[in-house]
Amino acid sequence: MRILLQRVKEARVEVDGNCVGRIGPGLLLFVGVGRNDVAADREWLARKVAGLRIFEDSEGKMNLPVSSVGSSVLAVSQFTLYGDCRKGMRPGFSGAAGAEEGRAGFEEFVELLRAQDLQVECGQFQADMQVYLQNDGPVTLWLERGEA
Repeated sequence: MRILLQRVKEARVEVDGNCVGRIGPGLLLFVGVGRNDVAADREWLARKVAGLRIFEDSEGKMNLPVSSVGSSVLAVSQFTLYGDCRKGMRPGFSGAAGAEEGRAGFEEFVELLRAQDLQVECGQFQADMQVYLQNDGPVTLWLERGEA
């Protein structure tokens, strides 16, 4: 599983011009599910996302997790995080989970985030989504656990 995490002032996802997920300040997660992911990967990443101290404290230092600042999470499935561009000019996606496995892994991950007492909004799985965001910082981090 791979996650591109961005701290945002706001973010939203639209499908066919309709907003399907929106948050104010918080975390935007682009989530890729790999074909070799296991439950332990999802559990580890959910704990990592919930506990990352990337929000500013009263002294302006990145020292607080998303849960302590009352912020939300917007999770967007994105199999293209498994795009392999090492050969040729067209990415290969053999490392990404198939549709059913990807959906199940993504949904389990979202439930694990909610179990961490996080407010989570989502994009729409397998849809053509437009993602709008205002990055805060900017703070952008790559999180990964499992086989590459």
